[in-house]
Amino acid sequence: MIRTVLAAMAVSFSAPAALSQDAPPPVAFEGPMTGERLGAIVASIDPALEATPNSYQFAFAERSFILVFDETAGRMRLMTPVAETAALGPDVLMRALQANFDAVLDARYAIAGDVMWSVFIHPLPSLTDERFESALVQTAIAAETFGTTFTSGEFVFGGGDSQGLHQELIDQLEQSRRERSL
Repeated sequence: MIRTVLAAMAVSFSAPAALSQDAPPPVAFEGPMTGERLGAIVASIDPALEATPNSYQFAFAERSFILVFDETAGRMRLMTPVAETAALGPDVLMRALQANFDAVLDARYAIAGDVMWSVFIHPLPSLTDERFESALVQTAIAAETFGTTFTSGEFVFGGGDSQGLHQELIDQLEQSRRERSL
C-alpha cells in the first residue's frame, strides 16, 4: 500500500536538464530557494533521484522521500511514508498527535491516502540549504522513531539513542555539502 501511494504521489518522473549526469549541480546559491536549487541539494544526497518539474523522489537514510514544491505559491513539502493507517491503533494515533505538539518540532505526522507520513512543510522563498538539511534529518528521524519515542531528534535532552542517530545524519549531510562546494 505504501509503495502504491508513493507511486501515485510521484508519477511520471523524468530528470530535468539541470540534473543530468553531464552537468554537475550548481554550487553557490544566493537569494530565495528555487526548485532547481532544491534539485541540486537532493542530487548531492542521491544522484539517482527521480524528478518531475515540481517534485523529486529520492533516498536518504534508507528511506524513500518525496519533495514537492510550487514556486508560484512559494511552498514546499518533504515527506516519507511511515506506516499504513490500518495497522495503527487509537493509542498510537493519539501519541502521534501529542508528539506533533512537543516532540517532533518542525516535522509533523500526517495521514493521507491511508498512510501515516512524516512531513515537513515550509515557505519556499525563506528556506535555506541548511534549513532544508535540518528538515530532512528531522523528517527521517520522526519516521524512524514513530511508534517508540516519536521525536524528530533535532533537540534531544539526556542520554537517549536519538542524539547519535541525529549526529550521524548531520555528518552525512555535511559531507554532501562539502562535496557540493568542491
